[in-house]
Amino acid sequence: MADQPLTIFQVAGRAMSAQLVRMNTTASNLANAGSVATSADTAYRTIKPVFRTQFDKATGLATVNVESIVQAGETPNKRYDPSHPLADKDGNVWESAVDETRELVDMMETARSYQNNVEVMQTAKSLILDTLKMGR
Repeated sequence: MADQPLTIFQVAGRAMSAQLVRMNTTASNLANAGSVATSADTAYRTIKPVFRTQFDKATGLATVNVESIVQAGETPNKRYDPSHPLADKDGNVWESAVDETRELVDMMETARSYQNNVEVMQTAKSLILDTLKMGR
C-alpha cells in the first residue's frame, strides 16, 4: 500500500470503517447502561475506540485507523441492594457508570461523520463521471 498513493475513496472508506467501530462501541455502552455485577472488577465499563491518523506523503491525504479499543469513563457505582440476586455477602451490587447522554451525543456525531464520508464518496464519483463525459 505504501507504493501506491491513496485515493479519496480509500480515505473515505477507512473513515467510514472507523466510524462504524465507534458506533458499535457506543451501542455496546448503551446496551450495558444500568447493568449490574457482583463486583467492581466484573462490572461493565464504558469502551471507546482509539484512532490513529496516518498521512500519505504522495497525495497529502490523511487516513484514520482504529488502533485499539480501551475502557474509559467512570468506575462502576456500588449500590446496596441485598435483595438483588447478584448481591455480594454485604448486600452490594456494582452498576455500570455509562453516561447515556454522552453516549447518545457520540452516536449522533458518529452518524453525521459517517454520512459526511458517504457524501464525499458520492461527490468524488460524480466528479469522475462528469470528467469522463467531457472526454466524449
